[in-house]
Amino acid sequence: MDKFKGVFSKRKTPTDISFEKLVEEFHRDPTRAWDILEQQQKVQDIQPIDPETPKPEGHTRFVCISDTHCLHSRTGAASFPCIPDGDVLIHAGDFTMVGKAREVTQFNEFITSLPHPHKVVIAGNHDLPFDVGGYDCHYRYWRMSLNEPKTTPEGVRQLLDLSKIHYLEDSEITINGIMIYGTPWVPTFGSWAFMLDRGPDLQAKWDQIPDGTDVLVTHTPPLGYGDLCTSKLRAGCINLLHTVQTRVKPKYHIYGHIHEAYGVRTDGVTTYINASTANVRYKAVNRPVVFDLPTSVAA
Repeated sequence: MDKFKGVFSKRKTPTDISFEKLVEEFHRDPTRAWDILEQQQKVQDIQPIDPETPKPEGHTRFVCISDTHCLHSRTGAASFPCIPDGDVLIHAGDFTMVGKAREVTQFNEFITSLPHPHKVVIAGNHDLPFDVGGYDCHYRYWRMSLNEPKTTPEGVRQLLDLSKIHYLEDSEITINGIMIYGTPWVPTFGSWAFMLDRGPDLQAKWDQIPDGTDVLVTHTPPLGYGDLCTSKLRAGCINLLHTVQTRVKPKYHIYGHIHEAYGVRTDGVTTYINASTANVRYKAVNRPVVFDLPTSVAA
């Protein structure tokens, strides 16, 4: 407890603690951090627009999904939510269960069959072979679930038709003058893909997000905005929230990962969208989230 000495002194109430101090002291304890930080935040739940609403003239329509986990190809696919038309389809990761070649092929067939002119995809922690640096370790751990010969990350990635899909991994693309940045990293838990420890390791990835990003796509949620688990613990990243709110300030932040926290929130500057298609029971019940941006927003 010595490292927290002075943080909760009689002269300093929790609301007096700076955001920066919370990031420094509590990045490993997101639930405790949010208990304090929530008093400084303006979280507001908002209703997404009806997909049937006509797109305003001069706008680009985005359609957001995440954590589909091959549910479009498995038993019950008939109940998979209808994906509305739009200009840009965003998938915020976990498009497979464990990244089997068959799963990636099924996802490729599914997403390339959709009519959206632009399809932006990032990987998530379930998409094991897409984590090139960690694949050997992941394969050893998950080989029984994979139940297929070891392949190469490059070989699996080639199963995505990159002539029809914009795959982002710590990279950006500009569509209709709108800058979109995608990054797959999540706080460490278990032996999954794209895991980094909370604090400086994840911050190094968030530091790569460019200023001027209009739409940020991550797999992990930021702290406090669509990250509450059924256990009542918080899973989001305080470093990511700090980066979003104090430097990048995107118009929209899209993610998934925490299925049970699906929904749309705002802090008054950024709109945060947890677009998880699957619920906590891995049933595809959540509708895609739609939003519009002026085509010239970044021009």
